Amino acid sequence: MFKNKNYKTALVLGAGKSGIAAANLLSKKGFSVYLSDRKKKSELGGAGIRRAVRFITEKDLAGALRKADFAIKSPGISNHAAPLRIIKKAGIPVFSEIETALAFSGSPNLVMITGTNGKTTTTGLSHLIFQNFARKKGRKALACGNIGNPACEQAPKAGPKDYIVMEVSSYQLEDSNFIKPAVSAILNITPDHLEHHGSMASYIKAKAKVFAFQDPEDFCVLNYEDKYSRKLALKCPARVLFFSSKRRGPAMAAFLEKGKIIIRQGKRAFPLVPPPIPGTHNIENAMAAALSAAALGVNGKIIQKTFDAFKGVEHRIEYVRELEGVRYVNDSKGTNVDSTAVALKALGLKKNIWLILGGLDKGTPYGPLSPLIKKHVKKILTVGSAAAKIEKELNGAAGIKRAFTIKKALDLIRAGAEKGDIALLSPACASYDQFRDFEDRGRQFKKMVNYLK
Repeated sequence: MFKNKNYKTALVLGAGKSGIAAANLLSKKGFSVYLSDRKKKSELGGAGIRRAVRFITEKDLAGALRKADFAIKSPGISNHAAPLRIIKKAGIPVFSEIETALAFSGSPNLVMITGTNGKTTTTGLSHLIFQNFARKKGRKALACGNIGNPACEQAPKAGPKDYIVMEVSSYQLEDSNFIKPAVSAILNITPDHLEHHGSMASYIKAKAKVFAFQDPEDFCVLNYEDKYSRKLALKCPARVLFFSSKRRGPAMAAFLEKGKIIIRQGKRAFPLVPPPIPGTHNIENAMAAALSAAALGVNGKIIQKTFDAFKGVEHRIEYVRELEGVRYVNDSKGTNVDSTAVALKALGLKKNIWLILGGLDKGTPYGPLSPLIKKHVKKILTVGSAAAKIEKELNGAAGIKRAFTIKKALDLIRAGAEKGDIALLSPACASYDQFRDFEDRGRQFKKMVNYLK
């Protein structure tokens, strides 16, 4: 990687959180750094960018390219973006933000978690397990990556005996080659981000990078019930640990028995009571977290203690409040169709859900939601730029009303919902048409709900 070369000048593409973190890290390590973005520095606010980092806009890229020895690509930038094509044509090597972070990390105890859904819950739970384990030994555990803390801010803080738990998206993985986690995990793979990757095959290929550079001494945690993950096991160089919520065969390292999670380690096994959060998907997330921890020597007592205290993560099937018998639930993290399906399965006991759907379309069909909507949804309220497509594809599944905004959707729910109903924000879409990100969308939703009278 670039640390082993006589490189002096870096060009970082994209001034989002991870781009700024990468630029700052490289600057601290003595590199001359250019940070490029479409927007002007004044539009970004310039917050957090070190003085030594030279900020440029894309129109100034040519000058920086003549001096740059290597480039760092922020995960949201498409591989087909004009600046990237120019950089690759110039023969300048391109690295990802996560491999940049790991180049300056002193810890071999890296757990990398990916999947279409469940990443944040599993990463959060895993981090808490390792935190409880590390604290007893005078060490620390750091959570970073797609969970909200840039890897370049956190990973370099880790010493040789510390733990890093990293949530990684397909965007972050697709450009990474110098990554070798001690434990990798793929929770599930369903169609998502196809507008970025171009095809399901490319999306799966990006996910598989999480284990591509492991060796037989490492571990890979995979969901046996996910057909894509099961196939990927055949290509995995690490020791595969399967988990399953449906079967108990000898190939399963974690399985469900009489409501308890059984973790199998060689010839011995130990039971765990799952965390008190709803849904089979959360049992699977807990299995993945427990296997990842057990693989690195965490005992069952610490895992169980963490399970007992875990209340879930913000924006994922998060209870907000109850008003006149109507429960309001924030699932802003439900940014794809499969994630919304998971929320409907977890909450649906009868036909009592008012479902807020919509946002920025991600190129996947909404039709697969129809059976669950027919069974559990009283009314669909569409918002954002994907509204027309959703209304067309889900026509007949339930009554549909164009609400345009979340605020208007809540007004309609307040006027029409009855005691026992559930108001669920689970958009099945990205948030960028009306909000900064899914966190912003979720927090604004909660604020609006708490203002209701």
